[in-house]
Amino acid sequence: MTKKNEKEKTKQSVKEVFSNNLFLLKLMFTASPVYVIFMALEAIRGQLSIFFEHTVGIGYVLEAAEFNYPFKRVATVILILAGAITLGMVFTVFVGDYLGEKERPKIREKIKMMLYDKAKDMDLACYDNPEFYNEQVLAISEVDRQIDRGIQFIQNTLSGITVFVSTGIYFFMKDKVSILFAVVSFAMAFAFNQMYNKLNYLVRVEGNPFTRKRDYTKRIYYLSDYAKEIRLNPDVSNILLRNFEEANDEVYAVEKKYTKRKFFLGFMSRYVSNAMFSDVLYISYLVYMASVRGTLSFSTVAILYASFGRMKNGLRIFTDVYPFACETSLYVNKIRKFLAYKPEIVSLEGLVPTKEAKEMELQNVSFAYGNKTEDLLKDINLHIKPGEKIALVGYNGAGKTTLVKLLMRLYDVDSGAILTDGKDIRKYDVAKYRDTIGTVFQDFKIFAGNVKENVLLNVDTDCDEGRITQALTDSGLMKRVQGMKAGLDTELTTEFSQDGINLSGGESQKLAIARVFYKEAGLMILDEPSSALDPIAEYQLNHAMLSATKDKTVIFISHRLSTTRIADRIIMLENGQIVEQGTHEELLSQDGKYAQMWKVQAGAYIAV
Repeated sequence: MTKKNEKEKTKQSVKEVFSNNLFLLKLMFTASPVYVIFMALEAIRGQLSIFFEHTVGIGYVLEAAEFNYPFKRVATVILILAGAITLGMVFTVFVGDYLGEKERPKIREKIKMMLYDKAKDMDLACYDNPEFYNEQVLAISEVDRQIDRGIQFIQNTLSGITVFVSTGIYFFMKDKVSILFAVVSFAMAFAFNQMYNKLNYLVRVEGNPFTRKRDYTKRIYYLSDYAKEIRLNPDVSNILLRNFEEANDEVYAVEKKYTKRKFFLGFMSRYVSNAMFSDVLYISYLVYMASVRGTLSFSTVAILYASFGRMKNGLRIFTDVYPFACETSLYVNKIRKFLAYKPEIVSLEGLVPTKEAKEMELQNVSFAYGNKTEDLLKDINLHIKPGEKIALVGYNGAGKTTLVKLLMRLYDVDSGAILTDGKDIRKYDVAKYRDTIGTVFQDFKIFAGNVKENVLLNVDTDCDEGRITQALTDSGLMKRVQGMKAGLDTELTTEFSQDGINLSGGESQKLAIARVFYKEAGLMILDEPSSALDPIAEYQLNHAMLSATKDKTVIFISHRLSTTRIADRIIMLENGQIVEQGTHEELLSQDGKYAQMWKVQAGAYIAV
C-alpha cells in the first residue's frame, strides 16, 4: 500500500468521527447501559466536586480572610462542602470499584462475541486477501483498547464540558478577558494535537505489516507446533532472527520517519500553546489588572490564576478529545466495516438439503483464486451417484483440494455450475448445506477441549456417547481413549490443562476422522485421510470407512494409491482437468498416467 493511500485513509470528516465514536458508545451502552450512565454521571460529579472545592471553596476562604467574614459563617460553608465531597467519594468508589469491575468484562465479552460471530461467517476468500486479512486482524486485536478509549472518551468529554461550563461561569462573573486567553490557548493546542494524533495513527497503520511479521517470529518460538523443528534444525533460527531484525528495522524506520514532525507538533502543543500563555502572558495580565488598574482584588487574582489552570486543563481536554476521537474513529471504522461485511457466499433461495447420500454433478466448472487470470480448474464435468465412493488423485497442484472446496461451497465457481440432488448448490441455505457434509482436511486441527468435544466439535451436552464411541472405534482411536484416565472427558493438548494429552500425528488424524464418522452427513470429503497412519492402521481404516459410509457418498483425496483401490471410481486430475477416470483395474489396463503413478509407488511389490 502506498504512502498516499495510507494518508487518504486518515482523512475523516467531523461527521465520520462522531458517527464512529457514537457507534462504539452504542455497542457499549447495549452491553451495559447502567455502567455507561453511572460512568457519565461520575465524570460530571468529579469535576463539579473539584470546582466547588478548589474554586468556590478556596475562593470563599481567601475572600473571608481578605474582607474579615464571620468565622461561624465560614466554618458552616466548609462543613457543607466537606460533607458533599465525602458523599461524592463514596459514589466514585461505587462506580469505579464495584460497577467497573462487574460491568466492563460484560462490555468486552459482548463486543468480542459479535466480532467472533462475524469472523466465523467470513468468506474463505477473505483470508486470501492480505490487505483484508491485515484489516481484520487489526480490528479484532484493537477491541479491548478501543473499548477503554471509548470509556475514556465519555469521561474526558463530559469532564471537559463540566469544567468549561462551571469555570466559564466563574470567569464571566469575575473577569471576561480571562476567557479570551483560555480560548486562544485552546485553539492552538487543538490544531497541533489533531495533527499529532493523525501521525500516530499513520505510524501504526504503515508499520502494521512489519509488526505482524515481527509478531510471527515471536509466536514461532513459543508455539509447540514448531518446537521440534527448531531444536532439530537450530540453523532455522538464523532465518527467523533475520526476519525479526528486518521487520524490527522496518518498524523502527517507520517510527523514525515521523519523529521530527511528532517532536515539533508536541512542542507546539505542550509549550507554545499552553505554558507560554499561562506562565507568561496571562500572569502578566493579572498583575497589571491588580496592581496598575486596581480592578481585581488579590484574592480574586489568586483564584483566577488557579482557575485559569483548571480552565486551561479543561479546554486541553477538548484539544485532546477531538484528535483522540479521530484516532479512535479510525480504528472503530475498521471494526465497523468488519461487522458490516456481507458474505458473498449466500443462499439464492434458502432451500434445505437432505442428509441422505448426495448426488453431485459438476457442469463445465472453471475456477481461479482471487484476481488470477489463469484458471486452476478448467471446464470440469463430473457426475457422482448417490452412495458412490470417489477417489481424486493427481500430482500436487492438480486442483484436487480446490475442487472439494468448491463442492463444500467455501468458494463459488467462476463459471459453470455444481448441482446437488439436481439443484444448484447456490440455492441451498449455506450453513445447512455445509452441515450435511463431513470433512477432514490435510491440515485438520485438534482443539483445546476434551475428547468428546473434539469429536462433536460442540459442547458436550445431550450428546450420544454411544455414537461417539462407535465413531472412535471405526477410526481406530477407541483403544487409546480407553487407556486415558478420564476416557472421553480427557483434556487434549496442554494449552489450558497440565494433565492434558498431546496426541501423536496418527492419533490426531484418527480423531479428525472420527468427527466425520460421527456426523450425520450425506457427503463425506476426506483430504488425505490416512497420510499420518501406518500401513496396518491404514488398512483397518479403509475397511472401517467402507463399513461406516456404506450409505454415504464419499470423496477422498489420496496420494497413497493403495487407498484408492477401495474406490468405486478414481478421477485423475492434471493441470486442473480430468485426464482419466475409472476403477483401479480399468485405469491400470489403460496403462496411462494413473498406471504410471501406480508403478512408481507399488511396482516393486507387484513383482513379488
